[in-house]
Amino acid sequence: MKAVDLFETLKQNSYPGRGIAIGRTPCGKKIRIAYFIMGRSENSRNRIFVEDGDGIRTKAFDESKMQDPSLIIYAPVRVFNGTTIVTNGDQTDTIFEYLEQGKSFEDALRTRTFEPDGPNFTPRISAIVKDDYYAMSILKSAEGDDAAVRRYFFDYPNEKPGYGHLIHTYESDGNPLPSFEGEPTLWAMAKESFDEFSDHVWTALNPDNKVSLFTRSIDIETGETRSRIYNRNVEE
Repeated sequence: MKAVDLFETLKQNSYPGRGIAIGRTPCGKKIRIAYFIMGRSENSRNRIFVEDGDGIRTKAFDESKMQDPSLIIYAPVRVFNGTTIVTNGDQTDTIFEYLEQGKSFEDALRTRTFEPDGPNFTPRISAIVKDDYYAMSILKSAEGDDAAVRRYFFDYPNEKPGYGHLIHTYESDGNPLPSFEGEPTLWAMAKESFDEFSDHVWTALNPDNKVSLFTRSIDIETGETRSRIYNRNVEE
């Protein structure tokens, strides 16, 4: 698989939905994470990211406009014993609880399925990061069947410096929205600072549809982190 330019890939897709990008810096010493959310409806766009302990949660920007919170209010990022969990839904909590019990990322997600939002049946995308290891998963409907789930898991132990992977919920815009296909996309990380990387991801996301972005840098040796949050609603 040929590595793509992460920013150009995001820029060329008006609606990838929610997405997770994880990669190792060219120096090999740090892991970078980006998690973004996009929205087409007023309810989906009425959100911001806020800090919540060592992770984040989504929150209504205007509480008076909040409609159904069931699929849009959740904790996208939590940390358990040095393992960072990133997902696009409340499966974050499922993974956290299973890790607490000494069980695995895969064990947790085998209890879950795609979102009940037919006809889109939005996939659940998830990832964990521990030291120089990361893994990703997507749970999706089998060709739009509301009773059949397909679960895919991807392991990336000790990824090569300067490379990462991107997974998102939708291939592109559409009605219904087409689910992401294939393996996570391999991308090459440029030699740039964490702040530059974060700004470039935010700038690359479609200006009409982007809602929020969270980025984090994790030092593989020390576990030290740096994080940033971008919220479109706050900007406006």
